[in-house]
Amino acid sequence: MAPRTRPTRTSSRARTRTLTALLAPALALGATVGLASAPAQAAVWNSCDQWGNTTLDGYTLYNNIWGSGAGSQCVWANSGTNWGVRADHPDTGGIKSYPNAKKVINKPITSLSALTSSYDVTVPTSGAYNTSYDIWDTDYDYEIMLWVNHHGAVGPLGTSQGTVSLGGHTWNVYKGDNGANEVFSFLRTSDSDSGTVNILPILKWIKDTKGWMGDETIGDVQFGYEITSSAGGLDFRTDSLTVSGG
Repeated sequence: MAPRTRPTRTSSRARTRTLTALLAPALALGATVGLASAPAQAAVWNSCDQWGNTTLDGYTLYNNIWGSGAGSQCVWANSGTNWGVRADHPDTGGIKSYPNAKKVINKPITSLSALTSSYDVTVPTSGAYNTSYDIWDTDYDYEIMLWVNHHGAVGPLGTSQGTVSLGGHTWNVYKGDNGANEVFSFLRTSDSDSGTVNILPILKWIKDTKGWMGDETIGDVQFGYEITSSAGGLDFRTDSLTVSGG
């Protein structure tokens, strides 16, 4: 895969930390967010709010429209592991949103005996986006992204570090810094809509083999869709998701 320039992104802390100022940012999108309507399959919960969130079955679901120039987006959920998004973001550069489901781990890497995840998604054949895990330490100094598929004009932050086979997949690895935290991006060498990722060997490779971080306490394992454009309205569906280990 040829390296591509990643769209400019604002501070990752602003889009991933537990919400601290929900009401004021919501007003910024105002009527724009309200243009979308949640799908009928939202049997348990849905939201078109910019920072709409809820907790189901041990997972926190988060609409998370954080980028500038965003359009409308609604998230729906049948459970914490079966959910989706209808997004209508303009065909412009820059990441608009990262709707996701989060599982909290809160254990140092050396204390983890296992950390795995399985995913099964249905994604559009147009637009610009990636389907990715976003893994954070509790201090938000390090961000580990695992892209299992991507489409359109999107690419990773940083410079190429080569290719490695870890956790059941082969990845192109990139290392960068967004000004707020270091970012390690692993892009699967072929797109996948379903599979299982053994996350712990990836964390140990970063820590022990590369020495890029120490024995960090892993806080959040997020899984979702980093959407740059989805003009006309596109559907992203997580048919199943599990994050397990500790």
